[in-house]
Amino acid sequence: MDHHGVLFLCLCLVTSQSRTVEASEETLLWMKRMETATRSRSLTSFAELIHGLECRLLNASFGGHNLTLQTNTIQTLAFKLGCDFTGLSLSSAALGRVPQVRGGWGWGVASASTPEILHGFKAQPVFGCLQAPAQHAMQFPAELTRDACRTHQRELRLICIYFSTTHFFQDGPSRVGAGPFLRASQKDINSSLLNNYVLGAQLGHGHVHNLSEPVNISFWHNQSLEGYMVTCVFWKEGASKQHWGVWSPEGCRTEQPSPSQVLCRCTHLTYFAVLMQLSPAPVPAELLAPLTYISLVGCSISIVASLLTVLLHFYARRQSDSITRIHMNLHASVLFLNVAFLLSPVLAMPPVPGSACTALAAILHYSLLSCLTWMAIEGFNLYLLLGRVYNVYIRRYVLKLCAVGWGVPASLVLLLVAVKSSVYGPYVIPLSNSQGNSTGFQNMSICWVRNPGVHSVLVMGYGGLTSLFNLVVLAWALRVLHKLRAKEKAPGPRACRDTVTVLGLTVLLGTTWALAFFSFGVFLLPQLFLFTIFNSLYGFFLFLWFCSQRCRSEAEAEAEMEAFSSSHTMQ
Repeated sequence: MDHHGVLFLCLCLVTSQSRTVEASEETLLWMKRMETATRSRSLTSFAELIHGLECRLLNASFGGHNLTLQTNTIQTLAFKLGCDFTGLSLSSAALGRVPQVRGGWGWGVASASTPEILHGFKAQPVFGCLQAPAQHAMQFPAELTRDACRTHQRELRLICIYFSTTHFFQDGPSRVGAGPFLRASQKDINSSLLNNYVLGAQLGHGHVHNLSEPVNISFWHNQSLEGYMVTCVFWKEGASKQHWGVWSPEGCRTEQPSPSQVLCRCTHLTYFAVLMQLSPAPVPAELLAPLTYISLVGCSISIVASLLTVLLHFYARRQSDSITRIHMNLHASVLFLNVAFLLSPVLAMPPVPGSACTALAAILHYSLLSCLTWMAIEGFNLYLLLGRVYNVYIRRYVLKLCAVGWGVPASLVLLLVAVKSSVYGPYVIPLSNSQGNSTGFQNMSICWVRNPGVHSVLVMGYGGLTSLFNLVVLAWALRVLHKLRAKEKAPGPRACRDTVTVLGLTVLLGTTWALAFFSFGVFLLPQLFLFTIFNSLYGFFLFLWFCSQRCRSEAEAEAEMEAFSSSHTMQ
């Protein structure tokens, strides 16, 4: 080859490299713009940003077989494929070892044709034992290019876009900086996706769907998924009139080959993620507003009622019996429970530190256990009163009951905190939002028990035993009262007072908390409202019972005084 030929070849190489650099710089500028747009009030929609990135990758010119570009939260890959395509496996561990070329903006750029990135299934399986740094992987079958090659015999282009943020894929307002609702709910929505990863892929010519051999997408994690329902979902664009897309599980199968891996097998190409749900039956999103309003109003009324009851008791300044003291302890536990519950959603939101939410979650759990324990103590005390016919004396009775009512819950909570404090913290409540044939997902968070095992034993189990015990005591008490009234045979006003007594005992023993065990099937909707109404107003109902008992005791004292006065007058 003469000097002119060498010069021409060098010129071609320089021109090709220049085009590659220009394409890389343009794409990187767009990726940087996407990252900046999520923090500003840009009027560009999420869909326009992502489609613009896809278009630039599909039309980018580069030498070699593949191009890799990366910013802080976005990584893109472009591959040149032929009709002799035999499969492709990508691993984040291998991508992390690609040499990086630093651009003027400090972004990592790589343009290479390395066997670590581009290879067939059989040459190096990805879904076996990977190195520890691996966080995700994608595996494409040879069938991927079959339909496209029937109409396009020339070079094909496969692009992959990886997001380590879910800002662009939210079931909320579709414009960046579209309002306070998006920013306030951002954390909650992100927390529903495993590792906050969204992995996407697209073939340049033709829409890939209904593959006989699925695309395999793996997500590795280091957290416990026990008690969670994980579902592989894809972003279904245009499935909602309000937003630019929703998450849908159609066409994907979810597998968990190991405790640290979730494997998605999907028959099409798009953007994929793993949705984490803490309940198999998410609460309908449209019920969130009315349930929140009922809880807020009911708990506020109960707080005022419980506080007023305790103040009235101390204001009376008279020697109270053990029954009244037990009632006051129950009121105090209900007061603490309602205050902690109202603060719980507030401290679960950023920028409140996680330690504050953990502490409040422990306090809320302690308040609930104390409230349930004092309900059981009320049932036990009622049994002693009716069963022993007021003939009972236990030395330091109230003090011993206080040790049980306040001490046992404190011991349980402190033991949990000492063993594993991570059982408390932000608890995500999944909300489903049905839109056409698809379902969108968003979440709200409260500071609560996060561990499913602890929740089953020390919330549902503890509450179930308390409700069962008090229901048995209530049934027995009603039977005893019926026998007593049958002997007296005094209808009329006595029957009305008995009805009030029955309702009062039902409230006093907290039997309405048993509604928590009917949150399934057709009972879910009425259970949500009945449980919220009755138990948010529990402190107010106790206040009414306290007032009725106070009025009755004053009426009886007045009657005794009149009888005593009349007896002295006759003498």
